[in-house]
Amino acid sequence: MQQPHDIDRALGFAIPSRSARGRIVRLGPALDAVLAAHTYPPAIEALLAEALTLVALIGSTLKDPTAQLTMQTRTEQGVVQLMVCDYRGGEVRGYIDYDADRLAAAPEQPTLFALFGQGYLAITFDLAATGERYQGIVPLDGETLAEAAQSYFVQSEQIPSLVRVGIGRDGEGRTVAGGLFLQHLPEGEVGRERLHTRLDHPEWEHVEALGQTMGADELADPSLSLETLIWRLFNEEPDVRVLAATPLSRGCRCNGDYIASVIAKFSPEERREMADENGLIHVDCAFCAVKFPVPAEAGPVA
Repeated sequence: MQQPHDIDRALGFAIPSRSARGRIVRLGPALDAVLAAHTYPPAIEALLAEALTLVALIGSTLKDPTAQLTMQTRTEQGVVQLMVCDYRGGEVRGYIDYDADRLAAAPEQPTLFALFGQGYLAITFDLAATGERYQGIVPLDGETLAEAAQSYFVQSEQIPSLVRVGIGRDGEGRTVAGGLFLQHLPEGEVGRERLHTRLDHPEWEHVEALGQTMGADELADPSLSLETLIWRLFNEEPDVRVLAATPLSRGCRCNGDYIASVIAKFSPEERREMADENGLIHVDCAFCAVKFPVPAEAGPVA
């Protein structure tokens, strides 16, 4: 009998008795669609799979469907020259630009330092409903991107957090990735001591210890439902509240009309210089690798 598959979905939950909340995700076809847009070497493909899992984990916590989470790296002397991923309304996309020569000289499984050098991770929240924008930047000091994202919440947000990511393959050899995100809830009442100023957090330490038992293979196993994984971790807790699930998909916001409007802002002479022998300017979307031919003689857009 064919095993059920739980994939391309994010599921939130709360543990009121432990003042904790969490999110668990698994990506399959949506992830495969992003990776398939470019022929990435294995090390770069694994890195992008981890990054996309992280933006799905963190981005799916946003309540406003028009809000956007962007995760971008800044690097110095590393293999990766640019990595950018984002999440909006259940859609994920991502892209990595890398130095092929440096990658060839690196080990088969390069460290985070080999990939990024003196790198930094920037996480930006754009809240369209209010027009607010928040950004935090942390060094890429850990062993994985997941550790760097965890450091962001501990250092920038001052919220004890646990982030875990697992990457595997399905029965047909396609990449599957899953992630777990746990946080201690701030206590919140006016006049009470802030969570991060306390010397110990026994409730959080219990939740964190349970979260650390989740295996990477379990997170990336589509035959295990997300609800099953939550139950495995917290079945002894008196109250675990599972929230509404969020479907995930690959989404790119490239648009031919928008690209044409940008090209139209250049002067006629500049457009002719950019055009090929057929009078077309070819614009590629770095995210989805779709090519947009734009006539150089197109008039300005009002």
